[in-house]
Amino acid sequence: MIGPMHEIAKIVEAQTDCKITITKGGSGNLLKSIIHNETGDLYLPGSETYYTIIEEEHPGLVTDTVFVGHNKAVMMTQKGNPKGLTSDLSHLTNSSYGVMIGNPTSGSIGKETKKILEKRDLFDDVLKNVMCLTTDSKDLLKAIKRKEADIVINWYATSTWGDNNEYIDVIEIDPAYAKKKKLILGLLKYSKHPSQARNIMDLASSARGREIFNSHGLYLE
Repeated sequence: MIGPMHEIAKIVEAQTDCKITITKGGSGNLLKSIIHNETGDLYLPGSETYYTIIEEEHPGLVTDTVFVGHNKAVMMTQKGNPKGLTSDLSHLTNSSYGVMIGNPTSGSIGKETKKILEKRDLFDDVLKNVMCLTTDSKDLLKAIKRKEADIVINWYATSTWGDNNEYIDVIEIDPAYAKKKKLILGLLKYSKHPSQARNIMDLASSARGREIFNSHGLYLE
């Protein structure tokens, strides 16, 4: 979500003469940082499931939310799909392929990957087969672009960044296992600039904001 948030930030900065700082990283790591440092105005995780964690473990941390778009997990392989991979998730258990997945404890794509594979009763077998667990979606992209992995599970939107589609082929996952995930932007109780933060929320959730998110490959209703 870095691309659309940068666009939205530039618009709000121009309108209100303020400076907006965006911290990027795995959704889980960002949440830990917010809680530990007790700082931040807005939180945008890669999956709405993080708000369930917040409600259960840190009630009151988020005071308001708006819907801005969707994420959807897909499988990715090198351009041209040289290994001839299909949408069969059991490919990730095959030792003939170089497999990487996201760490479920550090980022939204890792958490989503675990859910997808558990639905197919494959998670433990995939863990035994992976070369490594990556922190977030950016590292998964690098692994495919550098030909360090044959197949990964990653957010679809990342394939639309810059020239990524020149290096990556996308393989859709059965919707029974990989459903669209809502992107929710939340106002934090630690916000020192709630008025400016709400300006960002208003733009991000407006028709213009959703066009911006959609232009970066994020799914909308």
